Amino acid sequence: MAISDKIYALRNKNGITQEAFAEKLDVTRQSVQKWESGAGLPTIDKLIAIATMFGVTMDYLCDRNDEAVSDGRTDKEYIPDYGKMHAWESYAKSLEIEYEQLQDEGKDVENLKDVFLAVSKLPSTKRKEELADVLFKMVDSLPTRNGYRYVEPNDLNTIKALRDGYAANDEHACPSGDALLDKVHGGWMGRICGCYLGKPVECIKMPDMEKVLTRTSNYPLHRYISLEEIEKIDCSDITFPIKQRAYPSDFNRMPSDDDTNYILIAYEVLKRYGRDFKSADVAEVWLSTQTKYAYCTAERVAYINLINGYVPPESAEYKNAYREWIGAQIRADFYGYINPGRPEMAAEMAYRDARVSHVKNGVYGSMWVAAMIAEAFVTDDIEAIIRTGLSQIPSTSRLHKAVSRIIEKHESGVSAEDCIADIRSRWDEWKGHHWCHAISNAEIVTASLLYGNKDYGKSICMAVGACFDTDCNGATVGSVLGTAIGYRALPSYWKDRVHNTLESTLAGYSSVSIDEMAEKTMEFIQKN
Repeated sequence: MAISDKIYALRNKNGITQEAFAEKLDVTRQSVQKWESGAGLPTIDKLIAIATMFGVTMDYLCDRNDEAVSDGRTDKEYIPDYGKMHAWESYAKSLEIEYEQLQDEGKDVENLKDVFLAVSKLPSTKRKEELADVLFKMVDSLPTRNGYRYVEPNDLNTIKALRDGYAANDEHACPSGDALLDKVHGGWMGRICGCYLGKPVECIKMPDMEKVLTRTSNYPLHRYISLEEIEKIDCSDITFPIKQRAYPSDFNRMPSDDDTNYILIAYEVLKRYGRDFKSADVAEVWLSTQTKYAYCTAERVAYINLINGYVPPESAEYKNAYREWIGAQIRADFYGYINPGRPEMAAEMAYRDARVSHVKNGVYGSMWVAAMIAEAFVTDDIEAIIRTGLSQIPSTSRLHKAVSRIIEKHESGVSAEDCIADIRSRWDEWKGHHWCHAISNAEIVTASLLYGNKDYGKSICMAVGACFDTDCNGATVGSVLGTAIGYRALPSYWKDRVHNTLESTLAGYSSVSIDEMAEKTMEFIQKN
């Protein structure tokens, strides 16, 4: 006898109507009808209740080998709540950015524009995810369009083959001893203070930036943005949440930030795996030291990919619309610190790190920064530092052309204001793909280094005051310049605010001494 027949027989034998039976079991009458017709099965908890109600054993109810008892999951389809997925974790939500990225890479996708737009506007459902997956498979292997003027490989040997051959004429030997430590320390502190300056206004747009700075008598930007000043001004027409973002002047530490976390991550990579670390080693440190919430854009995509079994470089390439954004460019500093006067080695280490999450110009930006910092140990000639950085990336790349263009503007006498205005005219800060791209921000870094004329405060303030990725650009400019001029040359005003303390979200590094981290960095410097 089937379970359905047994339930029907027991109910009728005890003179209980379907309505009363359903009420006792806290289910609907329709559920009882399904059980008794064989169209459905009770869940295990209801089956136990039925056996108890009628004084029979579970064995009696379930003694047929051809019958299954539902545990509540029969025929159930598990579907995520796609609406709650962050855009960094849903390829379908990044399709508009993906389309821009494909155009940048020279892919022939013009005939797919309407499709990308239509799918991107669909509600967040399983169907949208499925369509996005089809689009990814369609465009992943597309060739570049005819007439595309750039050659941008991902392979390191091919990258090296396309370098411009520039070689700096370094007249100064690499420092050693206390002089070397001073430069390492300068790099650490310069990065941290530049990041601190830009952190309160990260994501701000120029209209609000000008209001904030003008009303606090800090325009053009020339000092830290303090909470005490913000609380005294009218913010009613400022949409950016500056009051929630600014820090009091006596905060006395550098709060955790992804830009500064990455110096510590690179340190941990070297500590665990040495100078011959691989991309997979970087990935392992990511997974073991922080949760996904510490990572943004391309890094968040890569983190999810790593968890799902995609290893580098696939972790950078699979459904990653942010693959040329600024993330890898802000991770490279430590590789410069441990390779003084060795830009090629610094760039190679940065390459290994970057390939966890980025491709092409996203990788080149990382190599460029690491090489600049390595060169800053042996010269304070800013243009030579920048050109040395460029010498480690393909001269056929968009990044190389963009940075070279800023150098040419500086050499031709274009003013700092006009140079920044030109950058802002070509890149739209209201578009995420422009605001956070490696190239737009590399242009701002280049201009700030050149026009800052080795004045630390002026340089980081120009980098932050231009908007776009303020904390990243302030950090990179501060790191390069801090290395070039050394810790002792950094003005006390900028250094004192952080009170020699760096906080982070890394396991084991919640609060560290900046001085001590600079000294520990020295342990990884390999003598020439």
